[in-house]
Amino acid sequence: MVDDGAHTVPLTRRELRRLREAEAREAEALESVPEPTLADTGSAVVEAPAPVVEAPAPVVEAPAQPEQPAGFIKPSQAAPPRGGFRGWLYRLTGGALNLGPSAVEREEAELDRRIRRRLDGSRNTALLSMKGGVGKTSTTVGVGLTLATVRSGSVCAIDANPDAGDLIERALGEGAYESERQLTVTRLLRELGDNDSRVALDAYLHEVGSLRLLAGEQDPDLSDSLRAEDYERVYSLVSRHYGVTLTDCGTGVSRLAMKGILDNADNIVVAAGFAVSGAKRARDTLLWLSAHGFERLAKEAIVVVTDKDDVSARVDKAAIEETLAGMCRMLISVPHDKAVADGDLVSLEAVRPETRRAYKEIAAAIVDGYR
Repeated sequence: MVDDGAHTVPLTRRELRRLREAEAREAEALESVPEPTLADTGSAVVEAPAPVVEAPAPVVEAPAQPEQPAGFIKPSQAAPPRGGFRGWLYRLTGGALNLGPSAVEREEAELDRRIRRRLDGSRNTALLSMKGGVGKTSTTVGVGLTLATVRSGSVCAIDANPDAGDLIERALGEGAYESERQLTVTRLLRELGDNDSRVALDAYLHEVGSLRLLAGEQDPDLSDSLRAEDYERVYSLVSRHYGVTLTDCGTGVSRLAMKGILDNADNIVVAAGFAVSGAKRARDTLLWLSAHGFERLAKEAIVVVTDKDDVSARVDKAAIEETLAGMCRMLISVPHDKAVADGDLVSLEAVRPETRRAYKEIAAAIVDGYR
């Protein structure tokens, strides 16, 4: 049939056969035509695309999260050097050239870090020796000032010498102390209540820089009558308000008050000198402690050997250091320094840099020993 748009007209058999023959000839002609090449057409022959085989979907891992910054502040650059050639170069260039602290400055910073270590509760250190004149009190003042400076206060030194100790004179100078001699440990024990405030306690203390000091009794009859219980109460009062206490003891380790001092000590410093007698007394002090129930204090002691007086070449300093070092936790030598050798005021500004460094090493060793 043929659709002429208005109605359908049926074909005869003859017309239908002719139509099919014409379609067959047309199909044969199309098959005999060759496919065009690049030369014939001037353009690339586009091949039929290969059948697409879908691959299984890959497992996509979640992207790694970037590390979160520790804070919103940029990491600080190297600390500027404070002195020497590095410090001069830093100042000369207005900070543009910063070589960082020197090895000495880094060591000083490490000592400060050890001294500044956070402590839980209050700690006590006793400084003692069986022989006078070996730098015990000057060491107490020098180390006390160092501790108080680095730890920003909270350090108190107590004069527990029953023989008219001179801790306050060495810290303040004799003239400054004369007007306040009535402020002593015995007056504090007599007048201060057990629950009084730090303000009330400080009224009985002397002050130099950030260091507080409690003077010993100058009357031998009163000072020698202080008992172990008295110093236990002193520690109780002071430790409520101060984190570190240094106690400058007398030369006698068997006096009545010494048991109370040693029972409350977290560690000790034994003072010695390079003279033969000073070294022997230090050794005897450690042996006495070990034999009387204070073996731990002796074993963990810090021995400080002060080259207070020039000794002859006959004295073997190395042998003294070697002998004492084998009996304690640490031995530190303080060099000869005229600024502390005359028994007058001890000032960190006046002593030699080597002496200040020794005091800082002692202070760091003391804090290291607080468990």
